[in-house]
Amino acid sequence: MGWRSDRIWIELIAGSRKPSNFCWAFLLFLGSLGFLLVGTSSYLGQNFIPLFPSQGITFFPQGIVMSFYGIAGLFFSFYLWCTISWNVGSGYDRFDIKEGIVCIFRWGFPGKNRRIFLRFLMKDIQSIRIEVKEGIYARRILYMEIKGQGSIPLTRTDENLTLREIEQKAAELASFLRVPIEVF
Repeated sequence: MGWRSDRIWIELIAGSRKPSNFCWAFLLFLGSLGFLLVGTSSYLGQNFIPLFPSQGITFFPQGIVMSFYGIAGLFFSFYLWCTISWNVGSGYDRFDIKEGIVCIFRWGFPGKNRRIFLRFLMKDIQSIRIEVKEGIYARRILYMEIKGQGSIPLTRTDENLTLREIEQKAAELASFLRVPIEVF
């Protein structure tokens, strides 16, 4: 998703606010809450979950372990909900031929470096690089090679673009920036 003209190319980058993250955070919260309730009910001797009779679970060691998993799951769920609310990873890539600059902006975790802003001159861009790794964990990532700076990733690692889509995106961007394409 983005906007493009003859002189400016702006691409919006989706962050943590994806349906899959909402789903995982909600499921993790429910599961860990269930584990915690079963562990607590085994300690108190009362049944907090009507569909699951917890009288057969002794507090030591099953109840303690279930409580531990419940608390750990709640921490992970809280972490996911925080990254969703802060929208970590979202931002934009802006390529401006008129001014001769490239701006890359991303939101990070709260703190001193929450705003990640990189600015480069277009004359320092050496190439657009495609990295393709096939197999069980296939990965297709688009990079921008900068003189003296190394590689800057332009796509998310979990974006799952097809080979055709990433090639087309690389070709359009390389044509816009007037730089070559490298394939690794």
